[in-house]
Amino acid sequence: MGARSSLGAGPRLLVWFAAAHLLGVQGLVGHPRPGEETLRRSRRGWVWNQFFVLEEYTGLEPLYIGKLHSDMDRGDGSIRYILSGEGAGTMFTIDDSTGDIHAIQRLDREVKAQYVLRAQALHRQTGRPLEPESEFIVKIQDINDNEPKFLDGPYQATVPEMSVIGTSVIQLTATDADDPTYGNSARVVYSILQGQPYFSVEPRTGIVRVSLPDMDREMRENYAVIIQAKDMGGQLGGLAGTTTLNITLTDVNDNPPKFAQKLYQMSVPESAEVGSVVGRIRARDWDQGINAEMKYTIIDGDGRDSFDISTDPTNQFGIITIKKRLDFESKRSYTLKVEGANTHLDPRFLSRGPFSDVTIVHVSVEDVDEPPDFDSPFYFVEVPEDLEIGTVFKTVFARDPDVANNSIRYSIERASDPGKYFYIDITSGALMTVQPLDREELSWHNITVLAMEMNNPSQIGSVSVTVKVLDVNDNPPELSQFYEAFVCESAKAGQLIQTVTAVDPDDPLGGQHFYYSLAPEAANNPNFTLRDNQDNSAWILTRRGGFSQLDQSVYYLPIFISDGEQPVQTSTSTLTIRVCSCDTDGSVLSCNAEAYTLPVSLSRGALIAILACIFVLLVMILLILSLRSHRKKPYLSDEEENVHENIVRYDDEGGGEEDTEAFDIAAMWNPREAHLGKSRQDMLPEIESLSRYVPQVCVGDGSNVHGYVLAKLFEADLDPCAPPYDSLQTYAYEGEGSVAESLSSLQSAGSNADHDYDYLSDWGPRFRKLAEMYGVLETNNPLW
Repeated sequence: MGARSSLGAGPRLLVWFAAAHLLGVQGLVGHPRPGEETLRRSRRGWVWNQFFVLEEYTGLEPLYIGKLHSDMDRGDGSIRYILSGEGAGTMFTIDDSTGDIHAIQRLDREVKAQYVLRAQALHRQTGRPLEPESEFIVKIQDINDNEPKFLDGPYQATVPEMSVIGTSVIQLTATDADDPTYGNSARVVYSILQGQPYFSVEPRTGIVRVSLPDMDREMRENYAVIIQAKDMGGQLGGLAGTTTLNITLTDVNDNPPKFAQKLYQMSVPESAEVGSVVGRIRARDWDQGINAEMKYTIIDGDGRDSFDISTDPTNQFGIITIKKRLDFESKRSYTLKVEGANTHLDPRFLSRGPFSDVTIVHVSVEDVDEPPDFDSPFYFVEVPEDLEIGTVFKTVFARDPDVANNSIRYSIERASDPGKYFYIDITSGALMTVQPLDREELSWHNITVLAMEMNNPSQIGSVSVTVKVLDVNDNPPELSQFYEAFVCESAKAGQLIQTVTAVDPDDPLGGQHFYYSLAPEAANNPNFTLRDNQDNSAWILTRRGGFSQLDQSVYYLPIFISDGEQPVQTSTSTLTIRVCSCDTDGSVLSCNAEAYTLPVSLSRGALIAILACIFVLLVMILLILSLRSHRKKPYLSDEEENVHENIVRYDDEGGGEEDTEAFDIAAMWNPREAHLGKSRQDMLPEIESLSRYVPQVCVGDGSNVHGYVLAKLFEADLDPCAPPYDSLQTYAYEGEGSVAESLSSLQSAGSNADHDYDYLSDWGPRFRKLAEMYGVLETNNPLW
């Protein structure tokens, strides 16, 4: 019954087992079975074998397991038995005198299935081992004390709706902690406690299957199924465990869409913009997700060209929008036949179709008071710049698109025509010019024409009119810059002294082409000639040699320039040519003729003496003139010297040119002497010196005073620093003998005659404002 000890023959330690029938051995103590030979046990040190102990012992006394006994034990208590190993002292105890082994705690096979122990026999007095230490195993025998458990429950599962019988849903597995190798304690059988007749479970595999056909998600979506697992093969007395399985039916496309109405009524104002939403329709589909997705289409009706429909992917609405602009006066209602169809079809359920539906949409157009509409979205006009004032160059047309067809009045938006070049007839829409056009000043005009309804001024339409000013050859060519050439005294005949070019603000299509020649009065001069290079430039050449500063230091050569366009424009410019002394390389040394009038033998000292005498003479002249001015000037207070008060004190009307008492007219014939003799204290020096820039002409010419005054006016207008002094220098002469006659308003109230102020426009820029206020401005051309 046991294994032979390696120690050979000697004392023996016996283990008596409390449950010997569980070991499969008999005759432990030498009792033979009937019909068998008597077993003879040989001497050995240990008698040993494993044994079983039932788990979950519930008795009040410790469970007797077995007994240790040594052949050397005489029963006198001299041998001491000890037990060591797994659970010794905690789970198992031994009586050290008798060798009895007991379990002192409940044994659970699911916690520990076996224990390895060691037995030892010692001399009680000396502690000397009497037997070698040996191991033995205590195995815990299983009993059915654990029910099956679903470790992952509760469970969630899905299955498509309308599934056929037998469709697998999920496989459940229950775990039993009992020993699956011993008996039926761990043999599990599955059954369904709740969920019939919709679902069933296979007893041995735990696979849950559909047991009812054509389950409809739209009728019921969720099912709670309770599954039981029972051990002992499902026999009576077995332990059982349960779990919950929540099954959700997933959607399939088994329902066609349906419109809630067969006819929809909608309305939209005619002023709605293209792309505006008219309304929404929806075909109801009980399915979900992609199975409910659909596409809306206008399949028929008279509004297919005027409306469009799209699908809202979130809510599956059909959105009807305007495809092109509506007009109540043209068509007041539309009919649309709209289809809503699923986009994802399931072939298994095509027999339930068709998966589409049709409805009718009636759209009414509402009338709106609209602004006038022009017959063109914009206008483009080309006009020549020499177009006569008042000429109609374009007629625009607008109409009231409403049924009322109100009268239209036209106007030009002032901000688009700040120069006020154009005018439009209020009733006909005829565009014309009111000022001359100048392409060189402004070549494009973008004006906005407004059209307003007479009965509703708030309704205003507008259109853009682009006017391109075409070029006309109305500007003469001129020299591109101010040229001042020089010629050396040693110059030879045919020598180039200057190259001139011209500019023309006109822009002919074929490009500029200028023709140069000397003016007729200088064509046969013996000094210089001109050669046209035929490339818009010309050369000025000497016709002879031997020029001398003493003979003539400056030559003025008039150059005649014409362009090649029709009508031909010409101009004459003067080229100033100075005679200079040059070195051998042709570089200018001096162009001052006075330097050659001095004697060559004059010394430096003599030159200084002459200059000193000239300076003293100039000082004396200035003193004499100053004394004369103080002698003639009466005493005036500071208030009377203020030039601005002269206007207040001058309260009588002068006699024009015949009035010689108010002012010495001789001063006008010699402006330099007038300034030197009478110094204005209320004028700045730069104003006093203006007269020296005025070119002096022959005194004998009767127009000298008039030319002088015009030149002074022109310079004062261009000078931003000149104060507006009211003096004879800045105003022409007035009075009975002048062209302007009397400017006084003292007697104007006594006349009932209508005044014609058109002549003010001829008086120059200073009277332009008066001409605009009281006269008719016919031209904007400046006076120069």
